[in-house]
Amino acid sequence: MSILAANSHIVYREVILRDPQNQFSGGGSCLIWSKSHGFGVDGRRGGGEWRKMKKRDLRVEAFWSDTTRPNVIEMQPIKDCDQLDQVLAQAQELHQSIIIDWMANWCRKCIYLKPKLEKLAAEYDTKIKFYTVDVNNVPQALVKRGNITKMPTIQLWKDGEMKAEVIGGHKAWIVIDEVREMIQKFV
Repeated sequence: MSILAANSHIVYREVILRDPQNQFSGGGSCLIWSKSHGFGVDGRRGGGEWRKMKKRDLRVEAFWSDTTRPNVIEMQPIKDCDQLDQVLAQAQELHQSIIIDWMANWCRKCIYLKPKLEKLAAEYDTKIKFYTVDVNNVPQALVKRGNITKMPTIQLWKDGEMKAEVIGGHKAWIVIDEVREMIQKFV
């Protein structure tokens, strides 16, 4: 018997941490946990060997993430100062913050960070909107208005003003964590 999961950490986080009484065993393609007694199959042993576990009451469950919500939301581009003004005015009317990713097509870190920000946008879909500005394809007045000196720069704007920014010159997971902290602080 086996459980197919996208990631064994998901099973651990969602099931084991919620019910610490579970006994958990897992391997590359096999995840099994038992409540008390029963038997199970553990695929962790090397060489393709399978080992029987003698226990009773084997409990196996499968779950999927919420498919009604999108996993990724594409960031909307901002092309000029007028569009930025419209976005800021709309956000102010809705009492909503926005995130602007200032990036360039030639910037490798910017390109690598964009899909991760789009996943983050899906997490905060109802609370905050995400936008992107390609600094090479917009008027320099827009870039000066954002006070951009390095890329990628991720800014949080609230009430028509820039409140915080993260300059993403390091590993993407660190930048995403910093952006998440920035969102939690101001939203």
